[in-house]
Amino acid sequence: MQHFRHLDAAVLDRLFLRAPKQIDTAGDLSVIATALGATLYMPATRPDLAETLVKRSAEGVCSLVIDLEDAVADHNLEEAITNTVDSLQKLDSADVFGSLLFVRARNPEQIRRICKSIGPGTSSLSGFVLPKFTAAGGGEFLDAIADASVAHGRRLLAMPVLESPEIVFRETRDSELAAIRALLHRHRDRVLAVRIGATDMCGMFGIRRDRDLTIYDVRVVADAISAIVNHLARTDDSGFVITGPVWEYFADHERMFRPMLRQTPFAEQEAVRFRQQLVSHDLDALLREVALDRANGIQGKTVIHPSHVAAVHALSAVTHEEYHDAVDILESDAGGVRASGYRNKMNELGPHRNWARQTILRAKAFGVTNEGISFVDLLTELAGR
Repeated sequence: MQHFRHLDAAVLDRLFLRAPKQIDTAGDLSVIATALGATLYMPATRPDLAETLVKRSAEGVCSLVIDLEDAVADHNLEEAITNTVDSLQKLDSADVFGSLLFVRARNPEQIRRICKSIGPGTSSLSGFVLPKFTAAGGGEFLDAIADASVAHGRRLLAMPVLESPEIVFRETRDSELAAIRALLHRHRDRVLAVRIGATDMCGMFGIRRDRDLTIYDVRVVADAISAIVNHLARTDDSGFVITGPVWEYFADHERMFRPMLRQTPFAEQEAVRFRQQLVSHDLDALLREVALDRANGIQGKTVIHPSHVAAVHALSAVTHEEYHDAVDILESDAGGVRASGYRNKMNELGPHRNWARQTILRAKAFGVTNEGISFVDLLTELAGR
């Protein structure tokens, strides 16, 4: 898979000092997980499912999920499974431009059923998203994927979703996360990333996040996210990539609070009207949440609308400044402090080293922008303004 592959070569040259690399989806899991970007979910009941998967991949989505869980009513489940199998059998990895294609299955039996139905010759399926993952029940999910990988003769990947009461409620949180960490390590060669189910978490308290707020304003959920990152995203060998929770709004509405986007970057790029469009579609709050995801050790994001993809990917590209700071930090094994080449900060060569390594990984997946190119430039191109 390759990000921004749908942009013209001239546009890529203008935007990027180093264009995004093609990612080997059979290669290193940390590289693939970093490259997930915006993972777009779609209901398995869509009558045009196969065609939509191809269309969204052609538009630059590199990670897609066919949803058999919350997006499908119980009485439509059999129809949805049949549609999923038919769509997977119609497609191969080239049809979706090398994008990763997952199924969110309700239970391990669905994994076994789908893999048996599609047969070992189907190349479009990359793996499964595992909802409501717990230490008690998660092992059966992972064993089903391991068995399917053997039967299909290739690695199928797992992305567990953490959203259960055992993780949300404080009295059980630490012991549950420690047990999940041990379980995931036993299956480390197939666990691609850990996803966060913030909607289910909110539901346990009768909360629905307002579109004027980010998930980090909902304190009970923010506390759970913090604990997940603490247990599972450490930069030693015990860590996994954690992906950001879904942003669920996409239509116009009357605003209660002021927009979250400053006017200056858009005025400098003569994109004031574009900023107004982003604000009217609630994408300013999404951009803010993506920035907060990154600040809290989270990469990529679950999305449910195609309009969200450009925002996530524009903020995923590594800026010219970030890249040169990372290179400066990594070029020496010694400690100490040195001024950034941009003369606006100090780079501490010890504490910032893990950040620098992760930045170089992200640069491989999403590229490095040219000097003077901002997320506004990327977003306007990706959104087709």
